[in-house]
Amino acid sequence: MLQTVLLVIVALATVVALAVFARGVASIVRQVGAGRPAPGRLAPAGRRTLTLVKEVLGHGRFQHRPAVRVAHWAVMVSFPLLFLTLVTGYGQLVDPGFALPLIGHLPPWEWLTEAIAWLGLAGIGWLIVVRQRTQPDRDEAVGTARRSRFFGSTRWQAYVVEGVILAVVVCVLTLRALEHAWLSGGSAEEAALATPLHYPLTGWLGELLAGADRGVLAGAIAAVAAVKILVSLAWLVVVGLQPTMGVAWHRFLAVVNVYARREPDGAPALGPLQPVVVDGRELDVEALEDLPEDATLGVGRIEDFTWKGLLDFSTCTECGRCQEQCPAWNTGKPLSPKLFTLALRDHAAAAAPFLRAAGAASGAGAAGAGATGATDDVAAAVAGRDGFRPHTGDVLGALAASGATGPDGVAAVPDTLVPDVIDPDVLWACTTCGACVQQCPVDIEHVDHILDLRRHEVLMASAFPAELGQMFRKLESKGNPWGMAPRKRLDWAKGLPFEVPVVGADVESAAEVDYLFWVGCAGAFEDRARRTTRAVAELLHTAGVSFAVLGDGESCTGDPARRSGNELLFQMLAAQNVETLAEAGATRIVVTCAHCFNTLAREYPQLGGHYEVVHHTQLLNRLVRDGSLRPVPPEPGSDDARTVTYHDPCYLGRHNQIYAPPRELLGALDGVEVAEMPRSGVDAMCCGGGGARVWMEEKIGTRVNAERAREAAGTGASAVATGCPFCITMLSDGAAANGDDVEVMDVAQLLLAGVRRGEDHA
Repeated sequence: MLQTVLLVIVALATVVALAVFARGVASIVRQVGAGRPAPGRLAPAGRRTLTLVKEVLGHGRFQHRPAVRVAHWAVMVSFPLLFLTLVTGYGQLVDPGFALPLIGHLPPWEWLTEAIAWLGLAGIGWLIVVRQRTQPDRDEAVGTARRSRFFGSTRWQAYVVEGVILAVVVCVLTLRALEHAWLSGGSAEEAALATPLHYPLTGWLGELLAGADRGVLAGAIAAVAAVKILVSLAWLVVVGLQPTMGVAWHRFLAVVNVYARREPDGAPALGPLQPVVVDGRELDVEALEDLPEDATLGVGRIEDFTWKGLLDFSTCTECGRCQEQCPAWNTGKPLSPKLFTLALRDHAAAAAPFLRAAGAASGAGAAGAGATGATDDVAAAVAGRDGFRPHTGDVLGALAASGATGPDGVAAVPDTLVPDVIDPDVLWACTTCGACVQQCPVDIEHVDHILDLRRHEVLMASAFPAELGQMFRKLESKGNPWGMAPRKRLDWAKGLPFEVPVVGADVESAAEVDYLFWVGCAGAFEDRARRTTRAVAELLHTAGVSFAVLGDGESCTGDPARRSGNELLFQMLAAQNVETLAEAGATRIVVTCAHCFNTLAREYPQLGGHYEVVHHTQLLNRLVRDGSLRPVPPEPGSDDARTVTYHDPCYLGRHNQIYAPPRELLGALDGVEVAEMPRSGVDAMCCGGGGARVWMEEKIGTRVNAERAREAAGTGASAVATGCPFCITMLSDGAAANGDDVEVMDVAQLLLAGVRRGEDHA
C-alpha cells in the first residue's frame, strides 16, 4: 500500500516538475535568443570541445583554491554520475531489490557510485563550511560586510542548492545501506550480492541494520527512494520557476558558455577588445562612410547585447570571485562585476516578455500577460542586495514618470541601461584590469560588456566624465592625450651621448634597423616616463641593438580612446598609425608602455597591422641572458643595494601573460632583493590607471593607486619597479599621497644603473 501511494505521488510530481522545468528552459532560451548574433562563437567545434573538456574536468579557474577546487569537482561530477541512482529510485518504489539492467550490480559501477557519493558528501559539506565562514554578517555595516565575496549574492538560492545536493547524496548512501541490509536477509542469490565487492563503502552501514524485518526494510527503501526523487523534483520546480537562479542553472549553462567563449583555445577574454559590429560588419574607418543613420553603436538596451552576452548574465553563479578581486570594489567604489552582471541578468529576464512582443506582433497578448510579473521582477531586482543598490534611483518610479508601457498597457521595463539599470558611477569606475574575467569560473566577459556600455554612452548618448572630453579633444587635435605639440616628441632624446635615428630622416626604412622603438605618448611627454625611454634607448645602444623612432610621425595608439568607449576616435588614430607603420616598413617593434604593447600587438591586427612586438622587459631580459648587457652589482652597503618589489602592469601581465621576463631581469641584478607583494602575478592588483582612469578623478572611496602603493610600501621595499608608464604615474602619486618614502621606477632604470657601474669599473 505504501509503495502504491508513493508511486502515485512521485508520478504526479514528475509530470509537474518536468513541465515547470521545461518552462524555465524555454524562458532562458527565449531570453538569450533575444540578443544579437555572435559570429564565430560556435566554431571551430573540435578545438572548442577540447577546451570545454579540459576546462570543466580540469577546473583550471580554481588553481588558487585547491580545497574548493577538489570539493567543487566532486560535487560537479556527482550530478551526472548519480543521475542513474535517481532512475533506480523509481524502480525501488515497486521492487526494493530493483537494479538497473547490465550495470546495476556491476562492481566497477557500484564502486564508482559509492565513491562519488561519499566524495560528493564531503565536497558539499566543505563548500557549505566555506560559504558560512565567508558569509557577510547581516548586522554589520555595508562597508564592512561588502568585504565578503558573497555580499550581494542571493542567499536562499544557494541554500536551496546546497540543501538539495546534501539531501540527495545522503539518500544515495542511505539507500545503499538499506539495500545491503535487505539483500543480506534474502535468498542465497541475494545474500551473495551483499558483500564488500558490491558494497565496498556502505556495507558497514548495512551491517548495522542486519536482522531487521525485510518488510520494514522494503518500506524504508521505498520511502527513502521517494524522498530522493521528490527532493530532486522539487529542485526542478524551484529552478524552473526561477530562470534567474544562476547558482543552479550554471550547471547546464556553463557548459554552453565555456564552449562559446571568446578564445577557442581557452584564453580568457582579455587583451584585444572586440570591434564594434554594425549589421554584421566590423566597424572601421571605411565602414564609417556607409554607416546607417539609425545604427546603434555599443550597447544601450538589453537587446543590443549578443546572445553570448545574455548567456553570460544567466550563467553567473554569484560566487563573487570577481567581486573579491575587483580593485574598484575593494576601494569603496559602487562597481562590483558580480552585481553589475546580476543587474543585467535581472533586467534581461524582466524585459524578455516585452522584447518578444516587439519582435512578434502575434505574441503581444501572451507577452502582455506576463508584463505584471516582469515588472515585479524589476521591483525585486532593484530592492537591493544586502543593502547595496548598483542602480540609479527608483527604476519603477522612473517607469511611471516616463509613462512607458508594455504590450497591454502595463508599465514596461527601462528602455536604456544607463542610468536606469546601471549607475554611471558603476560604469566609469572600471579600470579594465581584467581580474574579474580571469577569476570567473564560467567565463563571463565582464570587461567587454562594460566597454560596450561605455561605447554607447560616448558615441550615442554623449554622456561621459568631463575629463574624458578634454582628453578626446587633445587626441583629435594633437594626437596625444597631453595635448603637446607633435614636434616635441623627440625632446626626450636631448642630451643623450648618441644620436637617435628617425625613420624618414636618418634612415629610409625601419627595415634597416633591428627594431622600431615605439616611444609612446607618455614616453615622449611625461617626465617620469621619459626616464624610462632614455634608459631603454641607452641600454639598446650599449647592447649594440640598432633602432630608430618615428619622431613626430608617431601618434597615440588610441588605447585611452578605445578603453573609454570612443571607438570612432580609436579607429581613426589606429588607421593613421597602421598607415604610418606601413610606410616606415616596420615589422619589429619594441615598446615601453604595456598599453601600447597590447594595442600594437593584439588590436592592430584587426586593422591589418601585423608586427612582431616585444615589450622592453622581454628584449632587455634577452640581452642580459645572451651577455650583450652585463650589469654589475653595487658595492655592499651602498644606496644601490636595495629591496625592490615588482608591480605587474595589468596590460602586460593579466592581459598578455607576461610575468616572467621582468622578474627574471630583476633576478639578474645582484644586490637587488625582490620582495613580492601579497597580491602579485596573476593575482596582482591594478594601479588604477587602466580603462582611461589615469585621466579621470577618483571621487568615491579610497584611491586605487593609494591602496596599491600602501601594499607596496608594506613589503618594506625602498623601491617599486614596474614596466608601464601609467603604473609609474599612478603609484608615484599614490605613494606621495600616503606619505611613503618609496621610489617608483621602471625595471629598465634599475638595469641601466647596473650596466653603468660596469662601464665605470671598466
